[in-house]
Amino acid sequence: MSSKRIMDIEVLRAVAVLGVVFHHISGNLFSDPVPLLDSISVWVAPWWGVDLFFAISGFVIARSLIPALRSCSNRQEYWEQTRNFWLRRAFRLLPSAWLWLALVLLACVFLNRSGAFRPLDANLQATLAGVLQYANFRFADSFGHYDYGASFVYWSLALEEQFYLLFPLLILLFRKHLVWALLALVAAQIFTERSMALMVVRTDALALGVLLAMWSTHPGYQRWQPKFLRRPLAGISVLVVIGLLMSFLATARFNASFYNVGLIALLSALLVWIASFNRDYLMPIGVVKRCLVWIGSRSYGIYLIHIPVYFLLRELIFRLQGAGLPSPAGHPLMTILSAGVMIVLLSELNYRFIELPMRNRGAALVKRLGTSRTAVPSPGATSC
Repeated sequence: MSSKRIMDIEVLRAVAVLGVVFHHISGNLFSDPVPLLDSISVWVAPWWGVDLFFAISGFVIARSLIPALRSCSNRQEYWEQTRNFWLRRAFRLLPSAWLWLALVLLACVFLNRSGAFRPLDANLQATLAGVLQYANFRFADSFGHYDYGASFVYWSLALEEQFYLLFPLLILLFRKHLVWALLALVAAQIFTERSMALMVVRTDALALGVLLAMWSTHPGYQRWQPKFLRRPLAGISVLVVIGLLMSFLATARFNASFYNVGLIALLSALLVWIASFNRDYLMPIGVVKRCLVWIGSRSYGIYLIHIPVYFLLRELIFRLQGAGLPSPAGHPLMTILSAGVMIVLLSELNYRFIELPMRNRGAALVKRLGTSRTAVPSPGATSC
């Protein structure tokens, strides 16, 4: 499998982050109920975007990491590859994550007249949980009991970081039995009722993404291509239908069931499977796809930024109203559009000045470490 970027995967990233951004509007961008949004939420709850992200992460990481680790001829090479993987992930994810944790903390101190950014003590604890990667456990503990703080989206980032840390160790531990271990992990979760504690460690979508990546290396994988999706609008129709089905399964009417989260994981993996062939099965090349690919490439920043933007906009509206100045208050569509513009601008700045430079620095560091190792003469070698 080629390591080049798959455009349909970027489309799925865009769909995932747009779903989460929409899901978080109620109660975050708007503190008071909005009747239209409340009516929509009865039938549509796109928090499943997080599970789609998990399936994508499992697939993308495993398709490069597993072959790299399994090609190692000794334990030293294995740990060097693992170190390089951890370094690339750290430079890719942590700078943006820590930047927005710091900005949220500053906003809580200096831009919190409305109380939108939540109490300072909650944010201090949330920042610590985000930096130390246990935000998912704090989120489960706080749910329905106390205020988590303004950086609650970090629970899913913590889970992914834990996956990145443990996955190379699982590959080493289970070796040829990795497939069976992952299948057991998926089966155990699909048939288990999800308490809040289990919801924040749900790894079925991640495991399914890894299984897809492992299957994709087999010659028979190509024989299962869904070529019928080449027909006009077929792929888009499948994407819309599956998205709506997951949105329905995620609504409150299924909260008491134990199977909806597992079905969402399976449907997320189905979408990743369709996208994995890199044949534009989900969406033909065009203006819409190019826009979604742009969103997908900035999806990490959008995920980090959208909640701070929602709270900042609430603070600005509060101050404008207090000063008797015009504001978007009372115009939900205008408020949503204002938030959208701010998210786009800030995510683009974050991508250009934080994500790309730090990703390149991580790659350069890994390359430098590899070069320095090969430059060290082996025992017994003679110098000129």
